[in-house]
Amino acid sequence: MRTPPLGSLLLLLGMALAQRQVTVQEGPLYRTEGSHITLWCKVSGYQGPAEQNFQWSIYLPSAPEREVQIVSTVDSSFPYAIYTQRVRSRGIYVERVQGDAVLLHITELQDRDAGEYECHTPNTDERYFGSYSAKMNLVVIPDSLRVTAVPQTLNKVEHDSLELKCEVSKSTVQHSHVSIAWYRQRGSEVPVEVISLSRDFVLRAGNVYAQRQATGDVRLDKVGETTSKLTIYNLHPSDQGEFYCEAAEWIQDPDKSWYAMTRKRSQGAIVNVQATDKEFSVRLETDKRTYIIGEPVEFRCILEAQNVPDRYFSISWAFNSSLIASLGPNAVPVLNNEFAQREALGQLKVAKESDNIFVLKIYRLRLEDSGKYNCRVTEREKTVTGDFIDKESKRPKNIPITVLPLKAGFAVTAISRTPGVTYNESFDLQCIIKPHYPSWVPVSVTWRFQPAGSTEFHDLVTFTRDGGVQWGDRYMGFRTRTAIEKAESSNNVRLSISRASDTEAGKYQCVAELWRKNYNSSWTRLADRTSNLLEIRVLRPVTKLQVSKSKRSITLVENRPIPLNCSVKSQTSPDSHFAVLWYVHKPSDADGKLILKTTHNSAFEYGTYAEEEGLRGRLQFERLASGGLFSLTVQRAEVRDSGSYYCHVEEWLLSPNHAWYKLAEEVSGRTEVTVKQPDNRLQVNQTHKNITVLENQWVTLECLVSSRTSPSSQLSVEWYVWRPGHPEKEAVARLSRQSTLRYGDLVVQGDLRSRLHMESPSPGLYLLSIQNATVRDSGVYDCRVEEWLLDPSDRWYKRAEDLSGLITLAVKQPDPTLQVDTATANLTVQEKESFPLDCSILSRSSPESHFAVTWYNLRAKEVGGHTEDNEEEEEEKEAVLSVGPDAVFSPEASRWEGRLRFQRLSAVLFRLTVLQAGGADTGNYSCHVEEWLADPNGVWYRLAEEESGTVAVHVQDAGSTLQSVICSNDALFYFVFFYPFPIFGILIITILLVRFKSRNSNKNSEGKNGVPLLWIKEPHLNYSPTCLEPPVLSIHPGTMD
Repeated sequence: MRTPPLGSLLLLLGMALAQRQVTVQEGPLYRTEGSHITLWCKVSGYQGPAEQNFQWSIYLPSAPEREVQIVSTVDSSFPYAIYTQRVRSRGIYVERVQGDAVLLHITELQDRDAGEYECHTPNTDERYFGSYSAKMNLVVIPDSLRVTAVPQTLNKVEHDSLELKCEVSKSTVQHSHVSIAWYRQRGSEVPVEVISLSRDFVLRAGNVYAQRQATGDVRLDKVGETTSKLTIYNLHPSDQGEFYCEAAEWIQDPDKSWYAMTRKRSQGAIVNVQATDKEFSVRLETDKRTYIIGEPVEFRCILEAQNVPDRYFSISWAFNSSLIASLGPNAVPVLNNEFAQREALGQLKVAKESDNIFVLKIYRLRLEDSGKYNCRVTEREKTVTGDFIDKESKRPKNIPITVLPLKAGFAVTAISRTPGVTYNESFDLQCIIKPHYPSWVPVSVTWRFQPAGSTEFHDLVTFTRDGGVQWGDRYMGFRTRTAIEKAESSNNVRLSISRASDTEAGKYQCVAELWRKNYNSSWTRLADRTSNLLEIRVLRPVTKLQVSKSKRSITLVENRPIPLNCSVKSQTSPDSHFAVLWYVHKPSDADGKLILKTTHNSAFEYGTYAEEEGLRGRLQFERLASGGLFSLTVQRAEVRDSGSYYCHVEEWLLSPNHAWYKLAEEVSGRTEVTVKQPDNRLQVNQTHKNITVLENQWVTLECLVSSRTSPSSQLSVEWYVWRPGHPEKEAVARLSRQSTLRYGDLVVQGDLRSRLHMESPSPGLYLLSIQNATVRDSGVYDCRVEEWLLDPSDRWYKRAEDLSGLITLAVKQPDPTLQVDTATANLTVQEKESFPLDCSILSRSSPESHFAVTWYNLRAKEVGGHTEDNEEEEEEKEAVLSVGPDAVFSPEASRWEGRLRFQRLSAVLFRLTVLQAGGADTGNYSCHVEEWLADPNGVWYRLAEEESGTVAVHVQDAGSTLQSVICSNDALFYFVFFYPFPIFGILIITILLVRFKSRNSNKNSEGKNGVPLLWIKEPHLNYSPTCLEPPVLSIHPGTMD
């Protein structure tokens, strides 16, 4: 059976914690089947009675979540059925080492005992606080140790050599050591160690064989992997006996101590050693020569010879040369009459203690026992008939003793080596009685106590005359911390008080009483003495508290934790508890403000500063495992948390009366904390750009955030524009950090709102798109970016802002590319015939362009009824017909009324046909074309204008013949006789193409982009939009069908 190391138990028993702490023996432990094991468990930091209860349970590997109850110190019905019988038979039991420490015993370990053991202490505290159980693992392994030796009987002669072998083997998987020892045993005597090899491979001989091992007569050698050999040279008769080897298997526990898991011995070899010398000697011994009446005395007659068990000796005892008793070879004592009576009353004893030691004991000396004592040893030889004959006889010198009477006069003195002690220290009080009476003399000693501040003495404890201890009624608290003992060699009584407190401070004295027991068993007090007064002062311990005074500065960014440390460099006691008060001092405050207080019993109290500033949810307090380092962390630091922080430490100790008291206090050095906002890292692309687009196109402006202060920040983006002619920039749109879009006054009041689009396709990239850009959208644009951060109080604040580079946007109207056919032509027609005037547009600026067309008649200006024929003839210009871009016709002049037919042969070809030509129609004709475009707002503006070439028209009167007309005009001649054939072919192809296109165009009566067709019905003018339906112009009012 193994008990925990004394140092470990003392350390555990001395712990005083602020909360309940259960400690169990550290595991895992490896133990062998069939062995007796112990597991210790200790509780500390508890409240309630000094004697705590314990309950042991196991969690088996087959069901690690299910608790199986084993044994309890308080509940006999606690064990489960599988353990009930073993608990009742004391196969499993709990031994109480102290009130708060126990040992669990398992006398015969079984394989099913392996598992996780839990030690639980039922709660006796006012509230649950701490740990109430602890666990450890026990592994049960097979007992594989084997120890074998050949059983034999060897007969040796003195000075021979002896060799014995022992085989030790094991198959344990775990790392273990083996120790081997050889023993010699004679009958029922205690075995004598011959030589051993420890688990650390240290060879050591026993006390009896140490000298012979030093001279090389005793050896232990390893002769194989598992075999060791014992060799004894120069055998002595005293070597006779049974020799066997014993082996133990050791394993190292987690606490670094070694434990003998199993121990086994081999069968013995009986060795007989025949002595070669028959000489013997005798000596007589006793402890002292002077005794006091009533004391015991013992005489020892020691026979020194070889091979004593095989020889026969008789002993006789003599007093003043008179025979007291004799012992024959059979060791049966024979006493004379007087001493036989005393032997019968138990006052005297004659005995054989061993083969060579014989004892005479007188338990209570009398005055008449003074005199000379001696013994005589006679060797006897046994004859063939079984009778004994005396041979040689020897006796030592006489030993005289003196028996003195008991004196009644004595003195009592109280002394202490520690009149001044500190809390929790121990002190001893000794009551010294002179002269020293033997232990059998009835003396009672009473310690009396006068508490500090009191005037009365009361009995504290009495060591009674019969050796008992009787406690007084007034100071029962002393009993748990006081030990009283009486010296064996005297009547001095020592009073030891542990864990001193104020309660034990005061004056002490002892009273000794000498008693005599009468023949009728009554008692008579012979004398009594009172000692001097002994004052004991109990002081509080001198503090050793030291708190680190080092100063430091911390600069950090908001939202990071503020680590604050408070280091106790030294403390008065390992059991000291600390109350730590944390303060912050602001420059605007005269004194520091309390943030947090942790009391000595680990309770938390928030200070006014924590309440006012809302710090409760951001404080984290921790006491590190080292015990002397306390840390306070302020989470999510704010700028207003800047200041000077320090801690105020109070050292508290538990008095022996289990009351806490404050011993000392000290303030730490200061930690200057500066909390700042994050450094501004916001950067917006500053590149300047120039963008030129045409009206009605889309344009996208880019605002790129190249870096930001924090990935978690939020951005707001606002666009501005400087428009030409406006002195200040105007807000276009703002995208808030919540992604809310708000337009500026410029957008709200105009038409820009429906054309604006803001988006952020990727983080940090913001695009402003303008649809159907107009000239009024031109200007210098930029964006202003604001970065917003979330402070530790979950409030958003603007950390930074930056402007982008300027973006110059120029929106232009399309460049005019209008081109009208300027070729001149001559045209001769007969009266009453019609002639066409074509206006052909060779190129236009945009497919969306609309055209206003006006035909003019240029005639020579008449003066006085005739036409002037000057070199530079002055012409007058008369509008024949105007068609606006919106297809609205102007009123025709009176002389043209009813004779005009308008056709739009294609988008770029316009034809005006004059019907019923007359001589007044002779002249030059041209068309004036204006190109109109609609801006993005649908407002039409004139982009360009151009004049066509002139067509000279000559109208012949009816008298002219066809032949003369044709022949007189070369162009007409070729036109009649040569051109009709190719023109006719082209005309057929054109008719087919136009008819095919007309089927599609009839499906939509309106022009492109929702603009009405350029021709409308007028009351007096009807026209056909294609050349396939020749219009008929009528001069009279009406409409054209």
